[in-house]
Amino acid sequence: MEDILVPIFVCVVLPVAIVLIVFLASMNSDNKRAKVLIKAIESNNGIDADRLAEAFKKPVKTAREILNLRLLRGCIFTFIGLALAIFGIIDSDSYNTIEDNMGLMLGGISLAIGISYLVVFFVTRRNVNDEATDKN
Repeated sequence: MEDILVPIFVCVVLPVAIVLIVFLASMNSDNKRAKVLIKAIESNNGIDADRLAEAFKKPVKTAREILNLRLLRGCIFTFIGLALAIFGIIDSDSYNTIEDNMGLMLGGISLAIGISYLVVFFVTRRNVNDEATDKN
């Protein structure tokens, strides 16, 4: 019976619980923002409600910040992938079982993710630089 319950909890209950917690936290923060705005509007002490609502908006990342995050993630995933792949090659003499190949497989996956982030960084870098020169 325990052999059946553990995978069910890990594959079904845990993801549903995580989504529920994230959704409730988001809803709670939105409700708190709304309460503050309602109190400010009700008190009418010369507070500009539009500016207050703007202050409560979530900050939007600039194109340059997004680009830097892509570069950071690309470097992290690439180096982790390289380290795991090298460790997998050095550690195992023969690749007979899945456990022997685990470092190599995880390294390959991480390396592919890192390279894809770096490709996206180098492709979108030109667009961000073009937009920056167009604004000046």
